[in-house]
Formats: sequence, C-alpha cells, structure tokens
Amino acid sequence: MKIVVLAGGTSTERDVSLITGKMVYHALKENGHQVVLLDVFMGYDEGDCSDIFALQKDWAETIEAIGESDPDIEAIKQKRGGSGFFGPNVIDICHQADIVFMGLHGENGEDGRVQAALDLEGIKYTGTGPLGAAVSMDKGLSKQIFSGANIPTPQGYTLKMGDKLPDDVMYPAVVKACNGGSSVGVYMVKDAAECEKAIVQAQTYDSQVIVEQYIKGREFSVGVIEGKALPIIEIAPLEGFYDYKNKYQAGSAIETCPAELSEELTLKMQDYAQKVFEALHIESYARIDFMMNEDGEMFCLEANTLPGMTPTSLLPQEAKEIGYDFNKLCEWLIEVSLRKYE
Repeated sequence: MKIVVLAGGTSTERDVSLITGKMVYHALKENGHQVVLLDVFMGYDEGDCSDIFALQKDWAETIEAIGESDPDIEAIKQKRGGSGFFGPNVIDICHQADIVFMGLHGENGEDGRVQAALDLEGIKYTGTGPLGAAVSMDKGLSKQIFSGANIPTPQGYTLKMGDKLPDDVMYPAVVKACNGGSSVGVYMVKDAAECEKAIVQAQTYDSQVIVEQYIKGREFSVGVIEGKALPIIEIAPLEGFYDYKNKYQAGSAIETCPAELSEELTLKMQDYAQKVFEALHIESYARIDFMMNEDGEMFCLEANTLPGMTPTSLLPQEAKEIGYDFNKLCEWLIEVSLRKYE
C-alpha cells in the first residue's frame, strides 16, 4: 500500500509525535509498503510531489530523540511562517495514499480537527473519527460522560478563565490542562495557594483546566482495539509521577505487563476500559488510563485515541503480550481502521 504517516504538528506533544512517526515509518517500510513521513505543519516544499512515493528518500533521517521538556511551539510556527495548519502539499500528498497513518498527538491532531478535515477530503486514516477524538480529548466532557455511564472517575471541577476556585476542593489535588496530553500542564498541589498558582500555569496550555482529587495508589493503562481490551500494563515512575520526562526518557519508570493484579481486578479494569471506549464513541483503537487506590477502587483518568508509538510507549508493550510485535501491531491498526470504511 501507499501510506502517508502524519506526525509533528503544533501541539506540546510535537516531539513525541515525530518519534511515533519515525517508528511507524520504519516499521511500515520493513513491512513492504511505500511510505512517506510528513510533518503535518511543515509539509513538503522541495519540488514536484506528483509522484512522491517513487522518491528514494529517508523521510525520518532528521528526527532526533525526545527531549526532557516539551518543545517551543512558537519557534516552530515562526520557522514555517504563513497561515493555516496544514503545511505545503500535505493534503495533495495524502490524496495519493491508500491510507494515512495518524502519528499525531495532542491539540490539532488528537482532538478531531485533522480527522474532520480528512473526512471532508475523502481521505482514509487510522484511528477514531472526529467525534470520538474530540470527546476523548476534552477531559472535562469525558468526566461527565464517565459519570453518566457509571464509570468511576476522580471527583473534580472544570474551570474556565476567571472562574473562582471552589472552597471544597480536597487536597492534595491534581491540576491539569483540560485538552492537554503527555502530562504536559499537569501539577500536583498540596493546598489552595499552590492550586491557584498551578491553575495559572496550566492555563498557559489551555484556557480550561481540571482540578480533581488526587488518587494515591497504582497507575495502569489498558489498550483497547476494536472494543476489546488488551493485557493491562502498570506504570511505576522511579521518581515523582508519570510526567513528560518519565514517559519518554528510557529507564525513568518500571512498566509491568501484564500487570500483577488478581483475575477479578484484571477483568474489572478491562471491562471499564471497554465501557469507556463505547461511551466516548471511539472507533478502531485507543488507550485508557486508570488509577487504583489502596482499597482496590479504580478510577478512570482519560482516554487517548492516538496512543504513542515510541520506544517507551505502552500500547506496543501490551500488544506484544498477545503476539503482536511492533511491525505486526502497525499492520493490525491499519486493518482495523480500514474497516471503518467498509
């Protein structure tokens, strides 16, 4: 097949997305496909692109490792200049492909906007459609849906710019950008003073923030493909919580798959993950994150509709447990995504 891998973009997860794109690009090339890796924002302006799949070019050679902090997005925007989100020739090149593999993460990529644009262009792509992407990206809306579907989630508030911090917030608490990802714009706070400062900081990433109860306990993630849960993975950071650095710097966390849980707890968490997948109208695949407190109570944190595919990412580790190595997983995600169009 002719496949475009879309990565990069203008979200705080840009660097993570580029590594996802690089990994997927190499895997699909090894699988025998004709593959072009594009930065969705920077695009391609190096000449004629009418037969771009015939170019003998390593599209991933300039992509470097993920840094310890999120990238300077304003500098990226100034580097390209011009207006609009899609870079030069991106849509035209995507039209040449049999399918676009979505390697995007975060805002303008995982929030349904790119999916909607591709739908309008009649371009096939991997992952869920615009509705599931948009609903899942908005943590405040997700929490409302979880509550309505009897899926346990930490108690919390969604605050807009200028909203007063409620007096009954219980500390410690977690403050996070409502539409963020990769734990960018996430802060642990001990009291109201820290919470106020964290809200201001989180609102530099998103005008809406979530303030929710802190769940002390163990952290888990569950991949779901076509509505069926994969083996559960447990994440235990060596220091602090599972922040941007601990997610993407090798050796920063201990990850155990399958997680050491009783059969009863395993089935219960997998069932919740499948219910989240259905409640948020997700198609094809996703990854659902949970906390479990010391009493064994589970709390769903969020759903990720374009899970990372980096060397340290969770979904590939889970798939490996059921016999899907990275290359085979990429093929599987394409197969299930193409079924959306049947």
